[in-house]
Amino acid sequence: MTTAVELKRELRAGIRAERIAMSEDRREEARTDLTARLIDLVRTREARSFSCFLPTRSEPDTRGLLKWAASQGIETLLPSSLADGLLDWISPSGEGTVRGAHGIDEPIGEVLGALAIETVDLMLIPAAAVDRRGNRLGWGRGYFDRALASMTRRPAVFAVVFDHEVLEHLPTEPHDVPLTGVVTPRRTLLF
Repeated sequence: MTTAVELKRELRAGIRAERIAMSEDRREEARTDLTARLIDLVRTREARSFSCFLPTRSEPDTRGLLKWAASQGIETLLPSSLADGLLDWISPSGEGTVRGAHGIDEPIGEVLGALAIETVDLMLIPAAAVDRRGNRLGWGRGYFDRALASMTRRPAVFAVVFDHEVLEHLPTEPHDVPLTGVVTPRRTLLF
């Protein structure tokens, strides 16, 4: 019998391979559409502040949203992965990035600490996939699951994935925290 952990590992490997194989033309189309959809979500939710993430090369590109938010004066918090498995949050200064834990870019800016996330109106988080019941498949390190589980005040939480990464069903474990919704380049779904 295959366990949830094994199923998740297999799903992550397949999704990672699909993302790496994605053409630059398809990425550009997704980037443009996703930026519009994310801006619409921030406006619809009337978010004065939100958390987001800097994308790795294969992740859905959130940089258009971040640029727009900066031009609108909307407060944005970006994560910084700590060695103990927790997240700190940074208010980006706009002065670039540095390599953080696991080789992931993190913004230069003011480090606000783990509790700063409780002040945002909306959270946008990375995922490998999401199912139609609001379950999220992360990348296996548990940073966002721990952050969400520790919050005393949790705003609306939306994962950001490509269209084909919204699946019918994902394996779950007790520590998985359900989402409010998911945003893809072509749609926004609420759970």
